[in-house]
Amino acid sequence: MRTIQGDLIELAKAGQFDVIVHGANCQCTMGAGIAVGVRSSFPEAYEADLKTAKGDRAKLGSISFAEISSGDRRLVVVNAYTQFHYRGSGVRVDYEAVRSALREVKKRFTGLRIGYPKIGAGLAGGDWTTIAAIIEDELAGENHTLVEYSPAGPPALR
Repeated sequence: MRTIQGDLIELAKAGQFDVIVHGANCQCTMGAGIAVGVRSSFPEAYEADLKTAKGDRAKLGSISFAEISSGDRRLVVVNAYTQFHYRGSGVRVDYEAVRSALREVKKRFTGLRIGYPKIGAGLAGGDWTTIAAIIEDELAGENHTLVEYSPAGPPALR
């Protein structure tokens, strides 16, 4: 897993990635965390989320996505359904849903540059070490990058 510092959304807009993935809940809200930025910057991704059934537990582990074109650039924004609900405290991420969603990302978008935040380790309360291992397993062989949020300055490779 390559790790850089920066703003995933701004890097995506600048053409650094072909696909970005963020963790979403099954309630069609996109009202907190990085989802707010995804919703405002890429409303097509929110529209894709709204086309799924609100509150459907069967969505866990699946994805919805939007293809966004700007000039000669194409970006796919993936909503990975990695938690059922956003309310409450404790761990809300479903690790098997992360695995399933990332497996689907690899199946559909193999060979492309994939960027993501710490899916499931922020507001969803998951353990990043566990999630990182799942991502490494499921995206093995792919060009994938963790973007650790840093609002200022250019991204720095580590």
